[in-house]
Amino acid sequence: MPTPPPRLVSRFRVRPPSRPGLSALAPAALVLLLLSGCDPAPEPDPIFVVEATISEIQAAILEGRTRCRDVVEAYLARIEVYDASSGLGAISEVNPRAVEVADSIDAALNRGEPRGTLFCAPVLVKDNFDTHDLPTTAGSVALAGSIPPRDAFMVERIREEGAIVLAKTNMAEWAFSPRQSVSSSYGTTANAYDLERTPAGSSGGSASGVAASFGVVGLGTDTGNSIRGPSSHLALVGIRSTLGLTSRAGVVPLAFDRDVAGPMARTVEDAARVFGVVAGHDPRDPYTEAGRDRAEDDYTTFLDPEGLEGTRLGVLEAFADPAEGDSAVLARFDQALGDLRDGGAEVVEGFRIPDMEAHLEGGVFCRRFRYDMYQYLQGLGEAAPFTDVTTLLDTGEHGPDAEAGLRRFADGPLDVHPADEDPPCPDFLEHEGRQALLRAVTETMDDAGLDAVVFPTWSHPPAPLDRANEEYRGDNSQGLVPAAGLPAITVPMGFTYGDLPAGLQIMGRPYSEGLLFQLAYAYEQATLHRRTPEGFPELE
Repeated sequence: MPTPPPRLVSRFRVRPPSRPGLSALAPAALVLLLLSGCDPAPEPDPIFVVEATISEIQAAILEGRTRCRDVVEAYLARIEVYDASSGLGAISEVNPRAVEVADSIDAALNRGEPRGTLFCAPVLVKDNFDTHDLPTTAGSVALAGSIPPRDAFMVERIREEGAIVLAKTNMAEWAFSPRQSVSSSYGTTANAYDLERTPAGSSGGSASGVAASFGVVGLGTDTGNSIRGPSSHLALVGIRSTLGLTSRAGVVPLAFDRDVAGPMARTVEDAARVFGVVAGHDPRDPYTEAGRDRAEDDYTTFLDPEGLEGTRLGVLEAFADPAEGDSAVLARFDQALGDLRDGGAEVVEGFRIPDMEAHLEGGVFCRRFRYDMYQYLQGLGEAAPFTDVTTLLDTGEHGPDAEAGLRRFADGPLDVHPADEDPPCPDFLEHEGRQALLRAVTETMDDAGLDAVVFPTWSHPPAPLDRANEEYRGDNSQGLVPAAGLPAITVPMGFTYGDLPAGLQIMGRPYSEGLLFQLAYAYEQATLHRRTPEGFPELE
């Protein structure tokens, strides 16, 4: 088993300075060179981007070892060489202006202009985030070619901070499937660690793309599983925020009262850097009013390698049952518990939430996809190709994996808010059942004196790609976390059966994202489980 490279060792190759041959210079340039007595500036050195972090890329640029253009071209080359030919299928659309944007960043840096916190970070964006310059299909052929009038809030924020939208990524159609990432607009995405396995859904394109180093970080969405599940299957860090701390404006909805958007990254540090940019109040998303002023200024300040010391963590018994999980995954989880203890945490096994199943069965899911899509399509204005998403059942503009989902929501409300239906289905803060579940979790954690709760993100390894639906099992991200509106982060906890990743999930109280980053970082630094998928080596 290969050993991952040390976390802080740069992957950028730097040649010793050398003076180019004078015969290669134009006559006028040669005269100026001889008169000045100076060597001409050497071309930047080749750049290696596999497993590179945001800080490493930025340091290489600021130190003159590379340019933003070279960084972007290196990632674009990897997409061109590997994505389609390997059968990975992570990328749906490449941004044709990415190099142009990189050139503008290089020019601004040369002028000494202020730089954003994410300058020259090439980002992969899931195909359900609105982008004003690239199609947004949400995995549906019915939206093929649809270009929204403005960016999603999170896309606006990362661009303002200098990130580059490098490409859009494939996803499960309409984000319906937690099992696989198959769209009628772009096809099937495989798992970068094993092309015969599923990356899970629905953010499988972002997950496999980031794992294969097609970009430095990705954006995904999570209604029940779809950031944390694919991140676990691809040895990534993925965080679902407290419902209301981050905006979903400009994201094609699945269930607006549960949807969350956020980063997927190869390191906790990169996830924290991006999260600090995208979290916060947004007038376009009414849910963020509850989270106003609750976002931290800088989540990287929580990144302490000793961050486990003195904490108390509960093991959620319902998601760590040996009778329900795969023995190899649970063995990795047992090792993770030992690593947490070695890091100074007190691990309390057998943690239970009273009547959890009863809470989850008490009408806590609202069938509002049809209504939420109607609102989204209204925002496209006259460019909207249809107004009622369920009409796609009649037109046939859907893949086989999406038909059941469309039928499930076909009798939901169209232009009446679910809270005004009979029986009503209120928004999260007014939903008695979901608020009762939230109280049950937090009060039980308080009684046990817990800082956070841990469990395997999946208790089974990634399923075979051709049996992703039939062998879907072990998904622990559904249910509790999204129903209660709680934050949770997944971090790599090793591999099973050779090269199949497994993830450790850490769940906290509302607005405890700083603590979650602290715990995940300390665990990550103590274990360094992340390693590169073998099929996507560095390009020469």
